[in-house]
Amino acid sequence: MTFSIREAVPQDAAVISNFNNQIAQETENRSLDPAIVDPGVATILSDASKGRYWVAEQDGAVIGQIMVTFEWSDWRNGTMWWIQSVFVHPQHRRRGVFSKLYRHVELLAQGEPDVCGLRLYVEEQNERAQATYLALGMNRPGYVVMQTVFGGQKR
Repeated sequence: MTFSIREAVPQDAAVISNFNNQIAQETENRSLDPAIVDPGVATILSDASKGRYWVAEQDGAVIGQIMVTFEWSDWRNGTMWWIQSVFVHPQHRRRGVFSKLYRHVELLAQGEPDVCGLRLYVEEQNERAQATYLALGMNRPGYVVMQTVFGGQKR
């Protein structure tokens, strides 16, 4: 299977939003509001200080995606890249698409002097994804993610 990895551009916004909705359906059995998700994707694609997307492309079609956002770590005096919005089209799964996306991001992160590592969160029951992340060299740091959500909209 031949495909390439490239940084996403604004013209990818619709497919990325669609993939994000598919992620929400698969992982949380919920639909995302396009009035929120579409501008959220567009914002990242137009403002790299908020995050970056890369896509896997085959024959001109986007078949997978990965996004990173940034968290400053005072303990490490560096930036942690958080991997989010990971999706591979079902027809292309188990063919190395995510691994190639991950390795691409990992290489870019290692090339940035202020980046101290990569993190992601994964559903507790998603054992297949966890096995994939462990096989790529990631580990379980022992943290539990906690949150307070304010309705998902800008204030």
